[in-house]
Amino acid sequence: MKIGLYFGTFNPIHVGHLIIANHMAEYSNLDQIWMVVTPHNPHKQKSTLLDDYHRLEMVHLATKDYPKIKPSDIEFKLPQPNYTVNTLAYLQEKFPTYEFSLIMGEDNLNSLHKWKNYEVILQNHEIYIYPRLKSGEVNEQFRNHSKIHQVDAPIIEVSSTFIRESIKNGKNVRALLPEHVWEFVDHNLFYKH
Repeated sequence: MKIGLYFGTFNPIHVGHLIIANHMAEYSNLDQIWMVVTPHNPHKQKSTLLDDYHRLEMVHLATKDYPKIKPSDIEFKLPQPNYTVNTLAYLQEKFPTYEFSLIMGEDNLNSLHKWKNYEVILQNHEIYIYPRLKSGEVNEQFRNHSKIHQVDAPIIEVSSTFIRESIKNGKNVRALLPEHVWEFVDHNLFYKH
């Protein structure tokens, strides 16, 4: 089984995340997409990041009607700070028959060479890239790499930061959130202050 790992804080998860995850599930050779909720880094200021389990619950609510998209709290159990290379090694050990790939925006690809042990990641895993409006020129070493696949997914420019700011300013962002996520955020008065 081929699993695409889509990492994020999902603070909150929004329709852009779902559109990309669903596109990867339906139009690539991946069998499932796991939305990996990144835990709060204990060494960073809490700022506007909701509790790990609130964010995980939102991913559950957002994906429950998508059989190929699954929430994952795998990084909650791993030592902090989380490095993708360690998470991949852990998953490969736990699920030896699965093949794990990464899903990332084109903008993240440009900083991949700064990731811990990025060569090991590229040696052992495929990477699926979705387009971004402002991503700059793709780093030369990744341009025609056999493990890196550019996916012609829709360009989505919705950000969780924009949604949080809008909620704080009393704007209606209901259209940008999956219905159950909107209800959860609204009911709990998240991001109001």
